[in-house]
Amino acid sequence: METPSEDGAVRPQTLMLTLLGRYLLGREVAVSASSVIEVFARVGVGEHAARSTLTRMVNRGLLVRQRHGRAMYFGLTGRSERILRDGEARLWKRGAVNRDWDGVWTLLGFSLPESWQKQRHELRSQLTWAGFGPLFNGLWVAPGRASVEEIVGALGLESHVKAFHASTIPGTDVDQMIRETWELDAIAAPYHAFAERWKNIEAELDQGADPLAVTLVMNSDWLRVIRDDPRLPVEHLPADWPAAEAEALFVRVDRRLSDEAAKLAERLLDVRPLIPAAA
Repeated sequence: METPSEDGAVRPQTLMLTLLGRYLLGREVAVSASSVIEVFARVGVGEHAARSTLTRMVNRGLLVRQRHGRAMYFGLTGRSERILRDGEARLWKRGAVNRDWDGVWTLLGFSLPESWQKQRHELRSQLTWAGFGPLFNGLWVAPGRASVEEIVGALGLESHVKAFHASTIPGTDVDQMIRETWELDAIAAPYHAFAERWKNIEAELDQGADPLAVTLVMNSDWLRVIRDDPRLPVEHLPADWPAAEAEALFVRVDRRLSDEAAKLAERLLDVRPLIPAAA
């Protein structure tokens, strides 16, 4: 199976994280490079790209490498486990539609020196991932009680950032504020595209589709779609907001394939106990 391209592009690193999160998270095991290459081949990713992905992830602190004989194995690090737990919560717990918002917003203000371009870019990227949007210059807002401590602490910006929980006063047009802060068409477009792609694939599942390949690509594609969605309160979104329909399609196809995909993963993935890092 080929991975979605252009509007539905899925990067090999995302596929790798999906593979690890789906079949290795919580097991304290490492997986062999050869079996990763074999699984990646099922989704149209070549050996060179698979090996390069593993190397880059080691260099970024997302994987730890250990040798057994002539074979190389890769296991999760604390950092990658946190990323995967967050992705797992986004996929299966919080969901794509925010129906339980309690009216509270998180406000975050920051002031960084002009020379700190890299830090500013990284902070904005992390805030976007956490569901924030730019209310004004240097003041960002997110629905609900967003956690900012880890973001700010990891970047070393504690003295440059202030955060509050707040609610709007009567008379504030929340619908307008949302439209001005977030580009709703840009958030909705990936949901429309996802539904269009996967409706077509769903219709062909009985024609010999590879359940593991479809599961990995679809989960990676869906996570790519929802990662840039701030989960705005559904009562303040257009009536035809596409997230619920797209999510129902994702859940339906995933449930249909999950058992067979898990059996294939169990057969294909060569795993060994992960050796704890030396103290």
